Amino acid sequence: MNRQIIDANLVVALDALLAEHSVTRAAERLHTSPAAMSRTLGRLRRLLGDPLLVRAGQAMVPTPRAEAMREEVAAVVRRCGALLAPSADVDPGTLSRTFTLQAADLVAAAVAPRLLAIAAEEAPGVALRFRAEEFEGGPALREGQIDLEIGALDHVDPEIRSEQLLALRMVAGVRDGHPLTEGRLTAARFAAAEHVVVSRRGRFTGPADTALAELDLKRRVVAVLPSHLAAMTLAVRTDVVCLVPATDPGTAPNPMTEVARALGLQLLDVPFPLPPLAIGMAWHPRQAADGGHGWLRSAVRRAMSPGPG
Repeated sequence: MNRQIIDANLVVALDALLAEHSVTRAAERLHTSPAAMSRTLGRLRRLLGDPLLVRAGQAMVPTPRAEAMREEVAAVVRRCGALLAPSADVDPGTLSRTFTLQAADLVAAAVAPRLLAIAAEEAPGVALRFRAEEFEGGPALREGQIDLEIGALDHVDPEIRSEQLLALRMVAGVRDGHPLTEGRLTAARFAAAEHVVVSRRGRFTGPADTALAELDLKRRVVAVLPSHLAAMTLAVRTDVVCLVPATDPGTAPNPMTEVARALGLQLLDVPFPLPPLAIGMAWHPRQAADGGHGWLRSAVRRAMSPGPG
């Protein structure tokens, strides 16, 4: 088959010629010269082996072959236009999709209720599937195993796009009536208390231990759990201290702090500096222009914002 047939410009020109039945008007329609359009008509005639348009007095009329292909040619041009047009804003109400999100248990517990409420109001055809951090550090976004990752983003591939959602500080979470709630909380009292550490790798130390070591202090870690929610539940029921992400004083609480308060934890300022915690979302560039994914990112952005959902 002649390779010229893949020239999309010829299809567009043929559509104009068959619609206008005039080289001059087709040229005007495509913003080109009559001479150029005449040459294009000659190429089409040679390619298709048919005159396509023939003289009938002062006018030009289509041949039977041209009449037979007119609607199909017009449909091809419309489909090409839709394919190459910029992505239009999607109507969330028409979405019927399942989005897969990866997040730690605390992040999922914080964002899921707000996100489901937003979806119920704006996109009732959307379902959400949350996966634990089993893909962390792997190519899950690149390979399409997940649509969005939410959490501390310090391990994503170079091409992955990301956006920070929250800048948080760590505070101490304790049960109501815990000894640390009485009197001034010092670094020494904090270190002397029993602590639970959250680590999926089973590590007993973290940033708090590094900060305490600079003060010549060492905390008493009595338990290591892989789940933030499990650590918070343990802190509610025992005298262990767990660390909870919180916003700065005087600002609205973040959704993860709300989870801690809902469990019954009292939150205390840690009496020494700890590294801040940045919570963000990450996605693959191939989904950047997708309208449905754009709605998802907007919904997560709103669900993770401080204050009421």
